[in-house]
Amino acid sequence: MTTSVTTRNRLTRWRRLPVAVAVALALTACGSSSGGDSGGGSGAKSITFWLSASAAQAQGYLDLAKEFEAKEGVKVEIVNVPYDGYQDKLRQAAQANSLPDAASVPSLDTIWINQLQDLGATANAPANKINKDLLTVQDGKVLCIPSDLTAAGLFVNKSLFDKAKVKVPADPNTAWTWDEFLAAATKVRTATGAKYDLVYDQSPARIRAFIYGHGGKGFQLGADNKYVTPDAATVQALSKFASLNDDKVMPKSVWGAGADPNALFKSGQVVAYFSGVWQVADFSESITSFDWASAPTPGPGHVTDINLGGKVVAFNNGDKADPAKKWVDYIFQPANYTKLAQVNGYLPVESGLTLNYPFKNKAALDAFQLYIKEIELADPISSYGFQSGTKLLLAGKSIQEDPTKVEMAKLINGQQDVKKTVDNIVSGLNQQIG
Repeated sequence: MTTSVTTRNRLTRWRRLPVAVAVALALTACGSSSGGDSGGGSGAKSITFWLSASAAQAQGYLDLAKEFEAKEGVKVEIVNVPYDGYQDKLRQAAQANSLPDAASVPSLDTIWINQLQDLGATANAPANKINKDLLTVQDGKVLCIPSDLTAAGLFVNKSLFDKAKVKVPADPNTAWTWDEFLAAATKVRTATGAKYDLVYDQSPARIRAFIYGHGGKGFQLGADNKYVTPDAATVQALSKFASLNDDKVMPKSVWGAGADPNALFKSGQVVAYFSGVWQVADFSESITSFDWASAPTPGPGHVTDINLGGKVVAFNNGDKADPAKKWVDYIFQPANYTKLAQVNGYLPVESGLTLNYPFKNKAALDAFQLYIKEIELADPISSYGFQSGTKLLLAGKSIQEDPTKVEMAKLINGQQDVKKTVDNIVSGLNQQIG
């Protein structure tokens, strides 16, 4: 299946939005700023590139690294590390003067933002057709280029739905509400003997979609760049979310104790999974025991949590700086970026590309079409999370550890009420930004 993709046309609602840089996260591995394999000037013969991705979404970078080495004579050592601990390890690397030479990071961090190279030449190259609205620019300097677009969304075990003879909507224009979805999921669970209705990523970003889908505005910044007490609809949504963790609708083990929702969904014993587009490449290869499908994000309204994927950066690491910058430029040359987007299953940030995703099953191809529609339709609130992160970052502030997961776990485990949970989230966010 061939998908003609014009990113700019799909981002109508993004036209005035800044780039996504929400929560500062980092990674592991040894740095390279003091590497000893270089000659002089720009003669370094190897660089390091850090990322945190599934094997499926790392493969595109591995393929490009081989081609880059053959063309430029520079080896790119790709270090793929677990997401957990990413933040602290990169901060530690910055403090130890051992940052990688380039990286794909979930967001920028004030502790190392001043060590980034300007990627303006690549970002603004006419041939690359990178959407300028997606760039983070400070004092005329392009700090990063997003690798891809992402959105939160719903996956279902279609085999269970079919067995229970319950229909899954296919078009976001006729999406179900959260109440309608939960009623359908319960019907499927009881009819098929499945274990749970739903598993849900333990992520502050993902729970924003639940809040927006229940009419809340979430945790927002005031005029003084401090988080304010959220609206009543947000508090009600968090209370409802906690109540669903009853070991029937949702297992308490995920948000209450950190169990892996991905593994639970893949077991085939869960009706649905709320996660995001990054799962498609993995599911297309790893789920073989049942049929799965992407389903419209429940409303009411057209809401999700829109963000960008990895933010590709190049650090100013002495004689490694030039080849690192050249590597980033290589990634975003249209022919190379097309390969990356296809292999990794990315929704692209460049326009005018024709992508032939190599997925073997129709579910994966259909999922991309669904996400494209969801991004087109998404209400502006869907992108507030990364907008607020950008605003803080460019003011020299950032959230290092979002307290939402910890505080929601306390609520779900009966250790505190929803008011205390909300108060602790707001105060925990504000303590970090001073």
